[in-house]
Amino acid sequence: MSSQASHPKPSVLGTKAAPTSSFIRKLLKYRYYYALLLPGLIYFIVFKYIPMGGVIIAFKDYKLTQGVIGSPWVGLKWFRILWSTGDFWNALYNTLLISFYKLIFGFPAPIALAILLNEVIHRRFKRIIQSILYFPHFLSWIVLGGILFAILSPGTGLISWLGFSSSPLMQPESFRSLLVVSHIWKEVGWGTVIYLAAIAGINPEMYEAARMDGANRFRLISHVTLPAISGTIVIMLILRTGQILSAGFDQVFILSNDVVLHVADILDTYVYRVGLSLGRFSIATAAGLFQSLAGLLLLLFTNWLARRFSDQGLW
Repeated sequence: MSSQASHPKPSVLGTKAAPTSSFIRKLLKYRYYYALLLPGLIYFIVFKYIPMGGVIIAFKDYKLTQGVIGSPWVGLKWFRILWSTGDFWNALYNTLLISFYKLIFGFPAPIALAILLNEVIHRRFKRIIQSILYFPHFLSWIVLGGILFAILSPGTGLISWLGFSSSPLMQPESFRSLLVVSHIWKEVGWGTVIYLAAIAGINPEMYEAARMDGANRFRLISHVTLPAISGTIVIMLILRTGQILSAGFDQVFILSNDVVLHVADILDTYVYRVGLSLGRFSIATAAGLFQSLAGLLLLLFTNWLARRFSDQGLW
């Protein structure tokens, strides 16, 4: 009896406070590491989360003189007007089509290029090729747009030497293809960085074991390299699918013109034109909110699909 009285049971409050105090101790111990995250955290709060409050404009008849708070509520009025507008559906169609082309042709390109670069034995030659391929990524679309205009100009450009009389930038039937090709040219080199890093993490013993079994170079790629980086490919595919409703505002805005507007106008340029050029802020916000929510749903669906395939052992 005396031993039981001298060792009382811990209270419920004490057991609940232990995880909190442990978290605080870890936070204080690694405070310098957490401090490194503050700039990124502040960036997302200031430029990503705080502006989300402006989406209420999509549900109001926004007037500059009345402000966001003073403008009257109109509910889903702007969404109904948006969905009954032919220009919006044309912009949505163009966005999906251009993004689909970029996904089909642009997504496998850095994977194939990374595998080819990994097969290059001469290191100096490999670094030179990588530098040449990386360089366009660091140029803005304004610079690249000027280069494309100079190359594709019918008067003095390269196409005049090849016998073309008009620029592909002025032809609606070839404009989307030009967008996809120029996008791959700009981003394919930089996209290989992630896949080359994933390939570098593959255990060399796997290649040695495959060679002992008689595997040639193509079988090494198909049976060792690709399965080993399949997780990275799935993650990049999920991230790319979340951006499928963002077909590249900078690129389309710089390269498009009135002649090809009906095949080049995407949701981003539609929001810019309606919101800033025409001053219809509420309907532009409604279009942007629809674009964001649809992109979020696509991202969640792709993530669910990837988990489903992973659980079934399909990759």
